[in-house]
Amino acid sequence: MDMKRDYYEDVRLLDSGPQVFWLVLLLAALSVFPFWADSYQIYTLNLMAINVIVALGLNLLVGYTGQISLGHAGFFAIGAYSTLALMLNAHLPFVLALPLAGFISAAFGFLLGLPALRLEGPYLAIATLGFGLTITQILGRLDAFGGHMGLQAPPLDLFGLKVATDAGRYAVIMPICVVMTWGLRNLTKTRVGRAFVAVRDSDIAAECIGVNLTYYKTLAFAVSAFFTGIGGGLMAFILGFISPHTFNVMVSIMFLAMVVVGGLGSILGSIMGAVLITWLQLELARIGELPYLGPLLTELSQQVFTLSGLPNVQYVVFGLIMVLIIIVEPLGLYGFWIRTKIYWRTWPF
Repeated sequence: MDMKRDYYEDVRLLDSGPQVFWLVLLLAALSVFPFWADSYQIYTLNLMAINVIVALGLNLLVGYTGQISLGHAGFFAIGAYSTLALMLNAHLPFVLALPLAGFISAAFGFLLGLPALRLEGPYLAIATLGFGLTITQILGRLDAFGGHMGLQAPPLDLFGLKVATDAGRYAVIMPICVVMTWGLRNLTKTRVGRAFVAVRDSDIAAECIGVNLTYYKTLAFAVSAFFTGIGGGLMAFILGFISPHTFNVMVSIMFLAMVVVGGLGSILGSIMGAVLITWLQLELARIGELPYLGPLLTELSQQVFTLSGLPNVQYVVFGLIMVLIIIVEPLGLYGFWIRTKIYWRTWPF
């Protein structure tokens, strides 16, 4: 049913008229969202948009190229610190500091991609994990980045306009998210995107057909780090303050969870995974306030554990939900979406 008949069907960005309709409807809904939503809802969508940017970049590396990474918190930190440092020390405007921070992060991604030429699987995962931990340790000891005290984000100024509200930040973050999503979809349709997939499927076969493994493996790391650096730069203004503790190893694990739960090698899966994991993080952080379950867990913590350990219950629930999704549908949320479409098109057969 979804079989492509010629090359142009394979490279076009949208496959059908209904896809164009729903995309236009989604963009229209996102445009009017700040006019009726409250501040917390806008803040939530801002976080989701930033995580979508990071998940897209990580999925390009893990899902499209087949290289694992547990160190994306390091790129996230580089993007955040670079953006603030360029604005505070070099007095660059936000519109220049953010892309420059992305390129700085991409440069580190390129360097980290070099060991990937010889490492794979768990060895590469450990190497990238070490990179993420090292970056936060270094940033915490440099006075130029505020040391352990961190950095305060300066007022966000965009072409002379002060951006001080969640709605204002939404007007900055959401267009960047849409453009970067569109750009990544374009990239996966090009010769570069097909080379990434060839590397993922088989290193040897890709090399036999002329794919330069050194170039494309390091390029995948660089592009992925660029996306993550942009996400980090935007996150610095959402939080208003950053410190090395903001970018711990759990951040890297959450990013990887977004990609796996959403669906490897899928742009739509990256979006769905980032939205779901972000929502779960926010809701489970307030697990003690949930009706019925909240008081029960609070009482259980007082009797068996400690009350201060209650927030850790969110990680247990969070882990169970992820395990359930992976067991029921190994392709993640994108797999659910594909099965739903097939069922809808073939019903009642």
